[in-house]
Amino acid sequence: METKEMPKDAPLVIMNRGGLVENVHRGRVCVVSAEDGKVIYSLGDVHAPAYVRSTAKPVQAMASLLDGAAEAYGFEDRHLALLAASHRGSREQMAALEEIVSLTGLDESLLAIQPGLPVGRQARDEYLSGGGKPRKLFHTCAGKHLGVLAWCKLKGWPLEGYIHADHPAQKEILRRIKLWADAEGEQVTVGKDGCGFPVAAMPLWRLGFIYGRLACPELAEDHEAAAAAIRITGAMNAFPEYVEGRNRLASLLLSDPNVVAKSGAHGVFALGLRKERLGVSIAVTDGTEIAWPYIAMSVLDRIGGGISDETNRRLQATFPTEFFNDAKEIAGRWEVELELQGRVAEEG
Repeated sequence: METKEMPKDAPLVIMNRGGLVENVHRGRVCVVSAEDGKVIYSLGDVHAPAYVRSTAKPVQAMASLLDGAAEAYGFEDRHLALLAASHRGSREQMAALEEIVSLTGLDESLLAIQPGLPVGRQARDEYLSGGGKPRKLFHTCAGKHLGVLAWCKLKGWPLEGYIHADHPAQKEILRRIKLWADAEGEQVTVGKDGCGFPVAAMPLWRLGFIYGRLACPELAEDHEAAAAAIRITGAMNAFPEYVEGRNRLASLLLSDPNVVAKSGAHGVFALGLRKERLGVSIAVTDGTEIAWPYIAMSVLDRIGGGISDETNRRLQATFPTEFFNDAKEIAGRWEVELELQGRVAEEG
């Protein structure tokens, strides 16, 4: 049996119950300059690869915008937000997806994903109580799939096989991701994402760089790509709850105009800060997302800014450090062990 080398990680968040450490969530964290990709703070091996997963969705959506898909189909900001979304199946999200289907003339059956139910508990319960049946549009990546299908239709590319790595759309998406990460000359590993799309793996610091540039697209040499980034991230900020959902970390952060943020599956999270010109990438080794809010808040505190007082209050209220049992008693605390290694000496 082949043994895989594990990336060097570090303890990030501890679950403390009754004074004892019950769980430890390990991982890697990187803070990167949007201007040159220089690593400013890090913890763990940030040069080891990580699959970008759904954090890539804004760049995937940019590829279709560069070919005029928004103008061709009359997409508005709420539709663009869904192209970059991991939606939860809320009524508002589903209404926007239905509008995309209508505007593009696509049929839901074309989606190369399995029918399912809303991911969000409340949306799922409401849907099932009304006798609802599984459908493909409920897949959390349905917006991305619709966007790529619409792009393929516009370009005259085959709709069949649009999720395969050798399809023209996927080749162009990978090229765009590498360009935005300033990694066009590098070999990257490509696996299969949960929704069937190819997914690239690259050094974790490059994911931070991608988000630094999404937050500060004016730094990009490609002005057309910069305009597409401004449009897609602007839509995400205008409709934050369409991107993920109510009380989701990325949506809470996106409600702040200084932040671009998106989660990925299996522990990957990224955000960019406009005023500070920084990108942040997080990879939790055990794949959990429960540790993200505490890591993100700690990093923002270390940076000393990034979000408004109101955004900070909302994060603290949504993700308190104390957790409760079913009797509504305090059962323990989340404790962050984030001793970021600073590399500020390299800047001087």
